[in-house]
Amino acid sequence: MVIHQERKRPELWREYHARIGKRWLTPFFAVDWLFAWTAHLLSKWALLEVLEYLGTFSILIAVIFYFAESGDRVKQKHYQAWQVINTAQGKGGSGGRIEALQELNADRVPMVGVDLSDAFLQGVRLDKADLTRSSFGSADLRQSSFRSANLSYAELNTANLRGSILEGARLVHADLRDADLSSADLSGADLTGARLDKADLRNANLRAVTWQGIASIKLANIFKARNLPAGFEEWACRHGAVSIESDEQWNAVDRSGERSK
Repeated sequence: MVIHQERKRPELWREYHARIGKRWLTPFFAVDWLFAWTAHLLSKWALLEVLEYLGTFSILIAVIFYFAESGDRVKQKHYQAWQVINTAQGKGGSGGRIEALQELNADRVPMVGVDLSDAFLQGVRLDKADLTRSSFGSADLRQSSFRSANLSYAELNTANLRGSILEGARLVHADLRDADLSSADLSGADLTGARLDKADLRNANLRAVTWQGIASIKLANIFKARNLPAGFEEWACRHGAVSIESDEQWNAVDRSGERSK
């Protein structure tokens, strides 16, 4: 803040001029002398001091309004994010949805029931997101992260989750039929009531998964699945899971099963 104080009265021109050593410098010193007198005269105006205080006060008011309206700005930001998601509903491609979803999740906004079917969301980061009853059917979710996310009752059938992180995710009653979970990290995930028919679990990390309550696992491929919990492989194979390396052989088993019906 500028401290307002009256300036010292300048010298008269004859006194000031007498101190000029070289005549050719006179015009420059004359300009400086005029400015000195102008500043001196203006320093006597109380109006300028009032204007200075008003300027400082206006900054304070602007700061107060900025924080007072912060809630409205957040609401507007969330509204725009939801608008992006809803406008692109049912369409392929990202359509700005990756950024919108991550923005909502960063503000801990629940995304219950969001429809992201067929969306291209490769690499999306939705750790700890509330995605209960959401729909990701046929979505491209490769290399994504859903660490500790709530995906209970979510539709993930035919979704591509290859290489994704689902560590500690809640997948209770989730539909994972025909989902590509190859090389995915499912360690610590809760699969109670989940449907995993024909899911690709090759090379997936299944360390400490809650598997005892899995609803169905027929023709799920667990070839080289890692860190299998005790008793899981025997139970899975008994309930129709397979362990086959090649897609061709796996599809042949699926076709033979269809013909035998």
